[in-house]
Amino acid sequence: MPFINVETNLPASKFPEDLLKKLCTTLAAALGKPEDRMNLVVKTDLPMMIAGSCSPCLLMSLSAIGVTDTAEKNKEHSAKIFQFLKGELGLSDERILILFYPLEPHQIGKKGTVMSFL
Repeated sequence: MPFINVETNLPASKFPEDLLKKLCTTLAAALGKPEDRMNLVVKTDLPMMIAGSCSPCLLMSLSAIGVTDTAEKNKEHSAKIFQFLKGELGLSDERILILFYPLEPHQIGKKGTVMSFL
């Protein structure tokens, strides 16, 4: 059950519904998770600065159980996600940052309990 938050200074027009679906599909494949478990929020038009510049940029926070807990896994995920974002949004490597957070089942509440008990 990955949770993805995207914050960007790009306009909302760059994120039509079909791009959100393609991003979800790409992230699910990169993480080896089912698409129906993906949770994605995109916040656009934000005042942002990365590396001292307000040029178009994107910050992604990605939290998931069992797939973001090692440098090796995150390196593979990063390569796939960067390729997609660069191709779809025209951003360079220097204008994208991804923060990976490992989650444990007891840290996700669902259906009045936590994932450990579902």
